[in-house]
Amino acid sequence: MLRHALSIVLPAAAALLLAACGQEASAPATPRPALVVQPQPAAAAVDSYPGEVRARFEPELAFRIAGKVSKRLVEEGQRVKADQPLAELDPQDVRLQLEANRAQLAAAQANLALVQAERERYRKLLDRQMVSHSQYDNAENLYRAGMARLKQAKAEFDVAGNQADYAVLRAPRAGLIAKRQVETGQVVAAGQTVFTLAADGEREVLIGLPEQQFARFAVGQAVSVELWSHPNQRFAAHIRELSPAADPRSRTFAARIAFDSTDAPAELGQSARVFVAHDGQVPLSVPLSAVTAEQGQAYVWRVGKDKRLQRAAVRLGAYGADSVPVLEGLTASDWVVAAGGHVLREGQQVRPVDRSNRDVDLAAKE
Repeated sequence: MLRHALSIVLPAAAALLLAACGQEASAPATPRPALVVQPQPAAAAVDSYPGEVRARFEPELAFRIAGKVSKRLVEEGQRVKADQPLAELDPQDVRLQLEANRAQLAAAQANLALVQAERERYRKLLDRQMVSHSQYDNAENLYRAGMARLKQAKAEFDVAGNQADYAVLRAPRAGLIAKRQVETGQVVAAGQTVFTLAADGEREVLIGLPEQQFARFAVGQAVSVELWSHPNQRFAAHIRELSPAADPRSRTFAARIAFDSTDAPAELGQSARVFVAHDGQVPLSVPLSAVTAEQGQAYVWRVGKDKRLQRAAVRLGAYGADSVPVLEGLTASDWVVAAGGHVLREGQQVRPVDRSNRDVDLAAKE
């Protein structure tokens, strides 16, 4: 009796299990995640050069006279205003020179008064015919020499007064002290650099160009700049200035890169990278893992707006270490599957994700 009951129950239970499995198999499949990327400019077609953000105007400030630095009024990195005192020289020698020129000026004025009175006296005597013309001419020449000596003394006094003002070094315009090269007590020569001022206003990027590639660069050439503080964001720029001679140590040519817009968030001293495209159209590139081939035809899986896969045939360039240029078949706004293309199929729906496994909005960068 028990055997008969088991023979009936077991087949029924097996039938129920098969039915349940069939229902699970027929349930709609969840879209599988797919790592997607957008084609980028081919690295082989773009050169990059590291640089530093500098001020457009960087005057080297120096005293116009020699002397001993008695006061240093600012520090490196300090912001200054126009005409603000930066440093002072010991004024003792300058003051003594000024006093000496003042005394010479007074002597010249006294001498002029004397020869002028002498000339007037000789003129009256000449009118009475009591002196000869040669004696009067001598008095006239002494007067003219006195006038010239007074002008000379006055000019020397003015120069000495200017030098007294030159003992104080002032900022020619507002900006930031980028470099300091003297200390209090140091004796400096006229024209010796004391401070380097990074003037407020435009900002540029200073880079060094290798001499073997220097010929392909020109003033006004379009480039792009990426700031380390704003990664993956490039700002339009151009080459403003090229040095005519190479640096004797690095054997590179200095180049100044100016931003096309004043909105670039560039701060003094920031690191930057300048990208220079090769001549001609820059091809796009995709990771090597994104490319699949079938019967000699290379293709990638493009993700449509409906998140379904489309096979896109492409024409490739020379393979690189981790990427390959795409000469035809893709645009910069396309999204392609970066890996695992051999297990995908046409029309398959996927869930696009980035390298951090976050969902990607396919329309965000189109």
